[in-house]
Amino acid sequence: MSATRSRSAVLGRIRAATTTTPHAGTYESLPRAYRMQGELSSDQCVALLIERLREYDADITECTPDALIPTIATQIAKSGRSILAAPIGLPEDWLVPGCDWRVDHDLSHDQIEQTQGVVTAATCAVAESGTIVLHHGPAEGRRVLSLLPDWHLCVLKTSQVVETLPEYFARCDAPPALATFISGPSATADIEMTRIKGVHGPRFLNVIVVRD
Repeated sequence: MSATRSRSAVLGRIRAATTTTPHAGTYESLPRAYRMQGELSSDQCVALLIERLREYDADITECTPDALIPTIATQIAKSGRSILAAPIGLPEDWLVPGCDWRVDHDLSHDQIEQTQGVVTAATCAVAESGTIVLHHGPAEGRRVLSLLPDWHLCVLKTSQVVETLPEYFARCDAPPALATFISGPSATADIEMTRIKGVHGPRFLNVIVVRD
């Protein structure tokens, strides 16, 4: 049997099997027995998110809205970095003095790689999994901005934190065209379980949690 006929035979059997199941073709009617709603208070959600992110080796700093700008300046200074990329919609006052800001007016990949870090906002965070979600809006920038620089400073508001993944999806008016899920700095492990950082993204993740 040729490869084409074999593939057709397999697909035909899959179609035959799925069209005889009770929920075939009706995505909305699929049973969902998992938790759709969290049970933690807002403060507990934030505490759980911070705990998870620290477990994943992220550096977390908390501040009030009034202290955000000096906190951004302090975190940048502590990092020892000064050549930074910025999404085109990042609030202007976040571009603190003393840095060489490379605002993303169609920066090339080479130009982004020449920066030492990036500062972005975020869309949401899921406490249960310790995950920050970017939808790549104007203040979050293109996905490449959150992948190429070695250091990522992300500003997250406590009002953006939910407990469960279904609660995050419930906040979306429509499925995002593009979303990036960040659970700590980029890391992977080889067959000997040697942890290697920075394979798929920044080696260092700093998060400023703004208690709004």
